[in-house]
Amino acid sequence: MGAQNGGGPAETLSPALPTWVEGAAEALLSACCDAELKIATAESCTGGLLASLLTDVEGASHAFERGFVVYSEEAKCELLGVARERIDACGAVSRDVAVAMAEGALARSHADIALAVTGYAGSAPPGEEPGLVHFACARRGGRTAHREEHFGDIGRGPVRIKTVAVALEMMDDAVRDQ
Repeated sequence: MGAQNGGGPAETLSPALPTWVEGAAEALLSACCDAELKIATAESCTGGLLASLLTDVEGASHAFERGFVVYSEEAKCELLGVARERIDACGAVSRDVAVAMAEGALARSHADIALAVTGYAGSAPPGEEPGLVHFACARRGGRTAHREEHFGDIGRGPVRIKTVAVALEMMDDAVRDQ
């Protein structure tokens, strides 16, 4: 499943991503292919970075079903069916919204597993925490897992890369959780 022209498995994003993140994406897609599972993503703070990485892995395109980039609150509601009341009550960066995003992506796709991320990759609004990211991973017919990470005020790029790494780990866990 390597890329052509001697590059790594995720040649388009190299060298921005650490090699081990590229390897984790390739391993995830390989496991999905072996298990005949399809995955979808619902991304806010990563802005499609995860979907881009997954589509850079050559030879595994049938494992990635679709990606939703839902940066605004309106997009979360319109594309994923997240209730406006939930966002108003909990905030767009919350456990409840991440879970609703993952479950909405699963409901609005043909995927078996959907991963959602919402957080503050860069500076956060007053009273909020920079680097706070909520993750949710839903598996069709199974449970929805949640994870909260506090990456800190380390910068937009590093938070996004760490977010992608955690997302890959959660999806890998969901593939193996039968």
